[in-house]
Amino acid sequence: MTESLPTTAVLRVSTGSFEPSRYAEVDALATRQADYLVPAITRLPGLLRWYAAVSPDGSIVNVSTWDTDEHAAQMGHLKEMTVIARGEMEALDVVFKPIVNYPIIWNI
Repeated sequence: MTESLPTTAVLRVSTGSFEPSRYAEVDALATRQADYLVPAITRLPGLLRWYAAVSPDGSIVNVSTWDTDEHAAQMGHLKEMTVIARGEMEALDVVFKPIVNYPIIWNI
C-alpha cells in the first residue's frame, strides 16, 4: 500500500562520516541533540517525517521528508542545526557531505 504524499514532496538527505572508534561519542551526542533539535524542527512548516541514525561503521544520516523543496530548504537556515548541532558534531571530527534534496517519485 502506498502512503499519500504531496505531489511536490521532497526527501532531504544529510550524511556524514567519522572514525568508527568514536561511535559511542557520536551516537550519544546525536541522541542528546534531539532535546533541542526536535522542538526546533517540528516548528517548521511542511515537515512530514524525520529520521536520524548513527552507524558503528562510522557514518551518520539524517533523512527527512517535506511537502515542498522550499520547506526542505528551511533546514539550511535553522540555527539549531546549522550552527549548534553541526558544530558539536564537527568537534568530534564528523565530516559532512553536501546535503541533497530529492523530489520523491514514488514510495511504499
